[in-house]
Amino acid sequence: MARTIQIFDTTLRDGEQAPGCSMNLQEKVEVARQLEKLGVDVMEAGFPAASPGDLAAVKAVAGVVKNSVVAGLCRALDKDIDAGWEALAKAAAPRIHTFIATSPIHMEYKLKMSPDQVLERAVAAVRYAKRYCSDVEFSAEDASRSDPDFLCKVFAAVIDAGATVVNIPDTVGYAIPEEFGRLVQYVKEHTPNIDRVKVSVHCHNDLGLAVANSLAALVHGADQVECTINGLGERAGNASLEEIVMALRTRKDLFDLTCRVDTTQIYATSRLVSQVTGVRVQPNKAIVGENAFAHEAGIHQHGVLANRATYEIMTPESIGIPRNRMVLGKHSGRHAFEERIKDLGFTLEPQAIEEAFQQFKILADKKKVVSDRDIEALIAGTTATVPETYRLDRWVVNSGSTMSATSTIRLAHKDGTIHEYAAVGDGPIDAAFKAIDHIIGKEPDLEAFELGAVTGGEDAQGEATVKIAYEGRRWNGRGISTDIIEAAIKAYIAAINAMEWELAAVANGNGTKREVSQGV
Repeated sequence: MARTIQIFDTTLRDGEQAPGCSMNLQEKVEVARQLEKLGVDVMEAGFPAASPGDLAAVKAVAGVVKNSVVAGLCRALDKDIDAGWEALAKAAAPRIHTFIATSPIHMEYKLKMSPDQVLERAVAAVRYAKRYCSDVEFSAEDASRSDPDFLCKVFAAVIDAGATVVNIPDTVGYAIPEEFGRLVQYVKEHTPNIDRVKVSVHCHNDLGLAVANSLAALVHGADQVECTINGLGERAGNASLEEIVMALRTRKDLFDLTCRVDTTQIYATSRLVSQVTGVRVQPNKAIVGENAFAHEAGIHQHGVLANRATYEIMTPESIGIPRNRMVLGKHSGRHAFEERIKDLGFTLEPQAIEEAFQQFKILADKKKVVSDRDIEALIAGTTATVPETYRLDRWVVNSGSTMSATSTIRLAHKDGTIHEYAAVGDGPIDAAFKAIDHIIGKEPDLEAFELGAVTGGEDAQGEATVKIAYEGRRWNGRGISTDIIEAAIKAYIAAINAMEWELAAVANGNGTKREVSQGV
């Protein structure tokens, strides 16, 4: 009988730590709901001690998730654990996740502590966390570069102190699969009380081996694997949830392992995380990339038409990529539209469905056929995660090779006032952004700007993504339109709205700026 392993998703914590991937509270809740729908056993919602905003976000996730364990990461410090429990207290199934580094280089240069001091701190942290919560996970940061015997000694002590899960992180992605598998096996064989806990692993992708190391660990007896959607995370990222889960499913003959993830929710979850973080999935990304199920070579196409198994070791449907059963266009009705939304894995409130349907009808007048990717983009564009401080009312640009680019922007403020300004810039988009800056009275730095097509063809929707920075904080914005300039303006306004909402929260004492370093 296949052994069931636990999937610990840390997209909301480690994934969010990746540069440019921060999420606001509403976005974290939205992703958390989708992760619950996906069926992850544990979701790490954040680092509560990092800031009041992170604490509030973890608390919000803990308040809505009912079918997954909700974890909060805490350093081995009483104040961190206090903040962790404040955030997790109302969770249906809370877990305090505390950690301290155990490798010689971390102990000497980062912690400036002796091994005995680290051992003492680890035990004290677990005991302190146990006062609040019955489920306590302990992580030995940089375990793959730690002395194995010291690692076993620490684990034995924290298990006696009450830990329910011990985690073996490859924090800097240093290990190779055979080596990491042996380490997991060594810990299981040389920690006398290891049978009282679950053994977890958390692998980073610095050498591109995070998934391979995670699978090797599972083969050698690990009970839980920590991973992220789309492989997001610090530096080169974490082990990719979708790759681990589909490897277990596709090669169950080899692994004889199973998990409770609903694989048909993988694609929808990947798309949602990509949208809220503003980080696009590379086309050749395994499982969820645009080209993962694409076949261009003639011999491949012939084989797939004869039998899909010739070149597809898994089906698109198995991860939730729908196959068109009907063409949607301007004559399509609301019922067909709603059914397609459900097929794509979205759950929307009636008002959001109505708004998306109206946008669909407008788009259908411009395009002969509306694709699934068009619909996904529409839904992302009509389900704002922050209140709209500013709304685009109208815009005009003038540009040419022999004239300066100018743009006139008119924005409607949430208080009902209308603001209009004309600006000159280095191109129409730059002029539009400058006009918006003048209206809002701030000049955020534009750190990244991308334009792409949602689908192919001359009538494709343009998709714009921007990242802005202001006073040490960063925000993402996304916009879509059949006009690429309008898509860029909408994306910039979306980022501005996220900025205005968060700055207002900071002014009210609910800031989200990170104040402590994070680990594991």
